Amino acid sequence: MAKTLRNIVIGAALTAGAAVWATAPRSFGNRRKNYVSSLPEVMYAHRGLHDAGSGLSQQYAGESGEYVALARRMAMQAGYGTPSEVGPIAPENSLAAFAAAAEAGYGIELDVQLTLDNKVVVAHDPDLLRVAGDPRRIADLTYDELMRIALFPTAAPGAETSPLLPGATAEDPTLVRTPDEAPTGYYQHVPLLADVLRVVDGRVPIIVEFKFENVRDWGSRDDALMQQAADLLDAYKGVYAVESFNPAAMHWYKENHPNTSRGQLAEDAPFGGTDPVVWAAGKLAFNWMSRPDFIAYDYRNGSSKALAFARRMGAQAVAWTVRSEQELNACLPYFDRFIFEAFVPGETPASALQL
Repeated sequence: MAKTLRNIVIGAALTAGAAVWATAPRSFGNRRKNYVSSLPEVMYAHRGLHDAGSGLSQQYAGESGEYVALARRMAMQAGYGTPSEVGPIAPENSLAAFAAAAEAGYGIELDVQLTLDNKVVVAHDPDLLRVAGDPRRIADLTYDELMRIALFPTAAPGAETSPLLPGATAEDPTLVRTPDEAPTGYYQHVPLLADVLRVVDGRVPIIVEFKFENVRDWGSRDDALMQQAADLLDAYKGVYAVESFNPAAMHWYKENHPNTSRGQLAEDAPFGGTDPVVWAAGKLAFNWMSRPDFIAYDYRNGSSKALAFARRMGAQAVAWTVRSEQELNACLPYFDRFIFEAFVPGETPASALQL
């Protein structure tokens, strides 16, 4: 009996030790060795400070009006659009939205992926349906084509989604053709990461999310995305960090760019309700691959034991995506940094008030 009990205790200790090893973030010593600093203490505008797109739903209408007004004001102050524009002037993940965030003094969170001709562009969804009413995939379009496709072309300021283009259906993307000419008048389109970096110009910190449609499959295009985006970021003089839901992407950064701050994106998904890999990533079970410096976690899962452990071990906790003052107050005890949209945080940067 004593021997059995001893074996049980040893087995439990080994299991606990393995769990700690698997979920631990990058060590303080490794961060110091590679001169990796913490994320700057600012609020991070989700997909830029935007007047159309993500988060602008009816649920948040009570606070989003002030946010949309600020986005438009800051975009115009940065030289984008005029008061006479009837549609959005700074839609999500556009140059105008990023310029507006930088003008206001907010950090920026953005998303990168590859076009058909292997250009690194800034866009969140795999297709343009929600942001342009165009159901075609970004991976099937060249950047030259994207330059001729307006974001939210017929929407009103404050719209969450773009109406479908005439003749388009979500079920049959082949019905849509790219115009031969760019739209007339003011509009924004999916931008190159290189142009976004030029516009922000080091004024505020940036968090770059690498987007992947399939976390189980890694191919040559994924390698191309990582390498090309990393080259652009290496040449950038401003402060930035990288993140992804895909632990393989952060493992790539761990192996190739250890001096870059990296983060594991995750959410505490229920078991059986999602892909097992995504579920395990939500438990931070793949931290052994990426050894992240920060954990970007769904703000609703702030009380997660996995997040609390990683935070105790030295990782910063970053909340995504907070859309009201009430949500911000609720998750304050659990997080160190915050990605926001659809409301103006209580302490608005002074630069946003200097008109």
